[in-house]
Amino acid sequence: MDAKVIWQEGLHFFGTAATGFEVPLGAEAELGGANDGFRPLELMAVSLAGCTAMDVISILKKKQQAVTAFEVKVKADQANEFPKVFTHTCITYIVTGHNLDELAVRRSIELSATKYCPAQAMLGQVVPMELRYEIYEGESAEKRTLVKTGIYTPAII
Repeated sequence: MDAKVIWQEGLHFFGTAATGFEVPLGAEAELGGANDGFRPLELMAVSLAGCTAMDVISILKKKQQAVTAFEVKVKADQANEFPKVFTHTCITYIVTGHNLDELAVRRSIELSATKYCPAQAMLGQVVPMELRYEIYEGESAEKRTLVKTGIYTPAII
């Protein structure tokens, strides 16, 4: 995989890869930027969320779960001092649907965490990750009722 960033001006860049899509990167005004794009570490968090989200929703669909809304949130804590690396992440899977099977949700998260998601596999080697889930009954994120919350923890053998 190849990727690059192309400098525009100041601390503003466009990032691109083989797909040809572009993403703006920028920095805060306090650092000399114009607040005009994603921060690079924000993209790492978005990449982590997107990678595992694609796995989990694909697996849930294969398990014939009636998902009506799905969201993955990543909360990444950072060190106070430079280089301000991630020190802990919490990934929360928010699944809304009809008669969702908690075991199917947990298994989907497990497969993403242990087999399919390269972002999780790489970052998980250096950053502790907490995996949580919320299961809702309903038609949409706006019209739903919380049914179950949980934490996925790998089985201890």
